[in-house]
This record gives sequence, C-alpha cells and structure tokens, in this order.
Amino acid sequence: MPDGRGDGGTGLPPSLEVAWGLRERPAKGPRPGLSLGRIVAAAIGVAAAEGIGAVSMGRVAKELGVSTMSLYRYVSARDELYVLMEDSAFGPPPPTPDDVTGWRARLEWWARAQRAVFHRNLWLLRIPISSPPASPHALQWMERGLAALNGTGLDDGRRISVIMLVGGYVRNEATLMADLTAAVTARGETPAEVMRRYERTVGALIGTDPAPGPDRYPALRRLLASGALGEPDDSPDAEFEFGLRCVLDGVEALLPRNG
Repeated sequence: MPDGRGDGGTGLPPSLEVAWGLRERPAKGPRPGLSLGRIVAAAIGVAAAEGIGAVSMGRVAKELGVSTMSLYRYVSARDELYVLMEDSAFGPPPPTPDDVTGWRARLEWWARAQRAVFHRNLWLLRIPISSPPASPHALQWMERGLAALNGTGLDDGRRISVIMLVGGYVRNEATLMADLTAAVTARGETPAEVMRRYERTVGALIGTDPAPGPDRYPALRRLLASGALGEPDDSPDAEFEFGLRCVLDGVEALLPRNG
C-alpha cells in the first residue's frame, strides 16, 4: 500500500522531494516550453485572482494552454502544488537591516516581514496546515527567527516555542484582518462605518436586555460610553503592533536575568 513517500530514495514526501529538487524526471520527456516554474507561477496567478479553492490541475493547465496530463510530468497532485506555491510566494526572508539589533528588534522585523508576505498573498492563509514547515524557504524563515533569539539565554526548546508563538500570532492576525476586510468590502462600507453600526447594535441589544437583577453588562456599557468601540484607530497596523508588543513582553519575561 502506498505510504506517501517519494521515489527519490530520500524517504521524504513527494512534495518535499520536488521542492528541494530531489526527485528525478520521469522517463517520458517534458512538454517543450513547459516548466515547473511556469506551472507554479500560473497556479499562484489563479489563487491570487480567484482564491485557493479555484486552483486545480485542470484549471492551471487551462491557464497555460496545455493538457492536464502534461502537468503530471512535473507535479503529481494538487497538494504537492500547494507546497510549491507556498514556498515560491514566501521566498527567502529578506536581509535583516544593519540597524536592526537586539533580539526584540530582530524578532519584530521577522514578524512584520512575514505579515507583509501574507498581505501580498492572502490566498496563503487558506492553504490547510498539514505538517510542520519543511520546504526550502520555510526552513530559511525558521532559521532567521531562531537566530533572532541569539543572546537571549533561552534554550533551543524555548526558542522554537517562541517562534511558533510569534508566527502563529502573525498568521492569526493576518487571517482576521483579511476576513474583516472581505466582509467590509462586500458591504460597500468603510471600516469606521461598520464599527459605528456595530456600536449602535450592541447598545440596542444590551439596552433592551429583559433579564431581571443586576446589570449583566457594566463593562460593555463603560466601553460604549467611552466611544472607543465606534472609533477604532485609523491605522491598519495599530492593532497588530499592539498585539506584537504584548506577545514580546511575555517573551521578555521568560528571559534569564543575564539574557
């Protein structure tokens, strides 16, 4: 019974063999003018224009003007194509600027660089996470994140936990913002209009609460009275930066005194 391993003698899944250039070409020659790079670029184009759900071997083949079977000489399945698309979209992490020094500044820069990739390629957020990162560029990003923690005094186990925490925060924030932006766009309203309408909705709901006894929503009433709910910060980065500071404050609390 197939075990999902590739045939390159590495013991790796086929998708990783392809990503690392370890799989041999099939005996049958490739179609002239077609390449793995063109296939991946076409798939990314479809995902960017129509969403990751639109990506299929048949749809990509149509985009390239070739038969679906010709793609299978390069990529064996859609999941394999997903790995290659993700690796291509992320690319290698850009060089850390010389003036970014200290573990916290380096980790902030790493987090912002990842967030920028997600915002340029929102379809990445819709690819299911089925395994830990193992493609070439994914490991380069991991290496950069771990190296950012040099000099902190954290052991390797804590370092990988920090990287997972910060990376998870970045991905979650990008997903939330993408969903909210899509919903706002679909309604044809500005974010400020949406929040002001939400403020009115909350006020109406808790104002008509029929439950007897003490007020069940004193904190919400204070929030409404302050006006903060209906007037969020205009900067799209404000909430991200606030959350990142909180996360890194928690990381800093883990550091040994000499870190």
